[in-house]
Amino acid sequence: MELTGVYAPVVTPFDDDEEINYPALGRLIDFVLQNGASGLVPGGTTGEVYALSESERLDLFSYFKERSTGRAQLVAGINAGATRDVLRFARSAVEMGYHALMAAVPPYSRPNQRELLAHYRAIAEAVDIPIILYNFPWRAGTEVGYEVLDGLLSYPHVIGIKEASGDMTRVYEMRMRYNGRYQVICGSDDQALDYFLWGCKCWIGGAASCAPRQHVRVLEAALSGDFLQARTLMENLQPLLRNVESGSYTQKVKLGCELAGYPAGKPRQPLLPLPEDERSEFARVFALAQAIA
Repeated sequence: MELTGVYAPVVTPFDDDEEINYPALGRLIDFVLQNGASGLVPGGTTGEVYALSESERLDLFSYFKERSTGRAQLVAGINAGATRDVLRFARSAVEMGYHALMAAVPPYSRPNQRELLAHYRAIAEAVDIPIILYNFPWRAGTEVGYEVLDGLLSYPHVIGIKEASGDMTRVYEMRMRYNGRYQVICGSDDQALDYFLWGCKCWIGGAASCAPRQHVRVLEAALSGDFLQARTLMENLQPLLRNVESGSYTQKVKLGCELAGYPAGKPRQPLLPLPEDERSEFARVFALAQAIA
């Protein structure tokens, strides 16, 4: 399986009682797919997975599967604090017919490389569909290091890694070290053009929930080899991406959905809606991104 295109870890809309608003989610899924996204990633950080119960996560898996109706590849975010819980989500996604899984470093426990390798091996031995690792050390506290990647080479269905470290030297190193064995997927939104220049073909970007067409246009231009056009498009999108990456990521993406005409409600606490000055600044950069035709 080769992942190509923009994959959206869609936000989870909530109503005024902080319950999942499925009609709003359905409209948002349709909006993202109608604007060119190739895949959907329920269970991601942008979807507030850390604030969802197990039953809510499984219900979301089921809803995404039903709503997408064969229009997109589905990648289930299966992260949890304990390996046994990750395995439960993984097996459920397989049973529902998901195309792939995405497994981040378990939060808070900060496993060392030996422990992280054992964790990923347990997943790889429990399922046989493609697995994407997720490296985001700023949030997880632990990096998916080369010891782990070396130790997973014998599992052909561990196909790639979403790289969100912000360290482009890892992209260069993985190209040299693994010679294409692992797909490197862009997870550092404001560095996306650099990833594409170095041969990456897939972008899993949280802001694709609110600006899917703009993400798709940048990647399409890069994949066609027109990097001058890709750079022009990225210059229009970059203020939005840099604003989102600067903090309050989920709140800003949800606000972007509202500005795009697809309200997603407030985040669940402990997150709070943006103060007015941050809303105004985000609205300004969101309007700039709309210049991408």
